[in-house]
Amino acid sequence: MLASISAPFVDTSADDLVWTLDHPPVVPLATRTVRVPGARVELRVLGASHQVTVTPDPARGAGALVETVACLPGLPGGLPGSIERPDLGRYRFGSLVESLSRNELALRVERLRHEVADSPGGLLVAFPGDPLAVTALHLIPDRGGPLRWRTWHAYPQSGELVTTTSNVTTPPTSERSAP
Repeated sequence: MLASISAPFVDTSADDLVWTLDHPPVVPLATRTVRVPGARVELRVLGASHQVTVTPDPARGAGALVETVACLPGLPGGLPGSIERPDLGRYRFGSLVESLSRNELALRVERLRHEVADSPGGLLVAFPGDPLAVTALHLIPDRGGPLRWRTWHAYPQSGELVTTTSNVTTPPTSERSAP
């Protein structure tokens, strides 16, 4: 799904992004909800940031997992290269920040448009002012396997592309619930 919005691109650079599983859901600029066996996954674009919520079916008695990658006031920026949380359904997160020329960034954004925009598990938001200012999320289909998603945050003003990869083998079964 390709969404054009009128809201400005608000994050400043990759260095300002924070990863957390503790931030409450934020009102998104664009959302795509995907049902998968045993859970509902909501892909959410917040400015040039994202949240992914994984809510297990009520019969599982588990709380939601809320992944946030965003500029969060009061928190120092910096994404972890990788992190694992076996207590949360064997959740894993990784990030990569690339510095690209404008031409390289344009090629990557064009590939994202083709890969994500028409996918049933994809959400791509284009921001006004620069055709390369996009945030994209893609839930990768995997029947019976872990839930996997990738995200991309393009910062044309600094020539940065942030790519994150996440997976959770099983939805969390602890008492954790969405804030």
